[in-house]
Amino acid sequence: MFRSRVTGRLSIVSWPNWPLWTWIAATTVRRLTPVDGRTEDVVVLVGTLALGGWAVDEIARGVNPWRRLLGSGVLVGMILSAVSR
Repeated sequence: MFRSRVTGRLSIVSWPNWPLWTWIAATTVRRLTPVDGRTEDVVVLVGTLALGGWAVDEIARGVNPWRRLLGSGVLVGMILSAVSR
């Protein structure tokens, strides 16, 4: 479940890639700065697209079943969150 299919080593977490860094930055901006209106909409959109892109990338290219499951869980959570609004 946690072994990399590339190296065979355990791989549970790794350094964030650019979509995850983008989501982290957007979330930080939204929480720490007084953005509202159109600016907040853009920040939320960028963060959502970045996190969705990260999740799809993990599902498609995750190094092990755990990472693919993690991407699937995040994507399902995003969909459920959007539907429940």
